Amino acid sequence: MTFLQRHAYDIGGAVAACVWPFLGRRRRIAVENVLRAKVTDDPKEARRIARRSLCHLAGHIAEALFVPSVVTRANYRAHLDTSGVSAANAKLLLDSPGRPILLVSSHHGVWEAATNVLSFARPMIAIARVQNNRLVAKWMKKHHFRGPVTLVDKNHGFTPAVLEQWKRDGAAMTILMDQHAGKGAPLTFFGRPARTYTTAARLAIRTGCPIVVGSFVRIAPYRYRLVASGDPIVLSKEDDRNAATQLLNDRLEAAIRQYPEQYLWLHRRWRDD
Repeated sequence: MTFLQRHAYDIGGAVAACVWPFLGRRRRIAVENVLRAKVTDDPKEARRIARRSLCHLAGHIAEALFVPSVVTRANYRAHLDTSGVSAANAKLLLDSPGRPILLVSSHHGVWEAATNVLSFARPMIAIARVQNNRLVAKWMKKHHFRGPVTLVDKNHGFTPAVLEQWKRDGAAMTILMDQHAGKGAPLTFFGRPARTYTTAARLAIRTGCPIVVGSFVRIAPYRYRLVASGDPIVLSKEDDRNAATQLLNDRLEAAIRQYPEQYLWLHRRWRDD
């Protein structure tokens, strides 16, 4: 690897550390979120976790820019660590390319880099915000680090064409579930009221497709570990969508608690308490 490739994460983190003192309101939100989520009761430790989470975000984005030039179809398995999860989760993600699945995660770990790396194992469909500027959108499509992934504008939702492609290609439908949902179900996340979209649960109930819930966290340069508790979740038409969604929230919380420095504490996830 070149110097920039090897040290991209550290460089991004160093830039974020310089910016941290000037963030003001966002800094206060991050520290408050850490404390109210009861990750720690120590304000000093909460400030450290909040600051580190910003450095991780910047480092992750910087490193992800180089993932396409470092991780290839020939070597991608060497960059993934699934030793800490059930064999069923690992098999669904990496060794069941013809089976459509739901991959439910959050703004935790290396969500951008992981999507790119996993695209070597199976087709990926990611629900994301599409850039309004056409020139920016064109550049992102050509150069963006998500790699060979079908991006679906979250404003357009799951159209029949998207669902047909998902099933036809046996893709992993990737959904980040920790965004505030103004009209979502009144559930909890880290024990705090958090309106949550029930999209993943509704899709699983409707289709019977299994759900893998967890995160890929960074453990070394370009090496990522899957953190997912339990086996894949399979829902039936008799299951309650709100109860199922709460289970997804709980599993995401368990993953975040293992690596709190890699969660995006700066965003306003909790707006109902």
